[in-house]
Amino acid sequence: MSGLGQTVRTPWHLWVVGVLALLWNSFGCVDYFMTQTRMDEWFAQMGMTAAQVEYFKAMPMWTHAAWAIGVWGGALGAILLLLRRKLALPVFVASFLGWLAGAVYAFALSDGMQAMGSMWPMQIIIGVACLFFIWYARMMSRNRVLR
Repeated sequence: MSGLGQTVRTPWHLWVVGVLALLWNSFGCVDYFMTQTRMDEWFAQMGMTAAQVEYFKAMPMWTHAAWAIGVWGGALGAILLLLRRKLALPVFVASFLGWLAGAVYAFALSDGMQAMGSMWPMQIIIGVACLFFIWYARMMSRNRVLR
C-alpha cells in the first residue's frame, strides 16, 4: 500500500480481469444489439425454440431497458476498469441492477425459467459474473489502483 499522492502500480491481474470483462460484456452487447435489430434472424441463428422466441417478443419494454443497462453498463465498466477509473465500480453496480431487474422478471414475474428451458442457468452465471466485477472493482478501488 502506498501513501497519499503516490502512484500505485497496475497489477497484472487488472489487465486480465479487465480484458475478460470487456470480452464477456461485449457478447452481451452484441446479443442485445442483434436482438433489437434482427430479432428473428438472430434467434434462428442462436437455435432458439418457438417458445423462447415468443417469450422474448412478449417481454415488456422495461425489461429491454434493464437489459440495455446491464450489458452496456458492463462493457463501460470494463473499459473504465482498464482505464483505472473509480467510476468503474458504480457502473458495474448499475449493470448488476439491470441484470437483477431482468432476473426478477424472468424468475418471478413471468414463466422465463420454463420458456428458456436449459438456457435459464445462464442468467445465474451472468449475475455471478456481475457480482465478481463489482467485488474486483471495489477491491482495486480500496487498494488505490483505481483513481
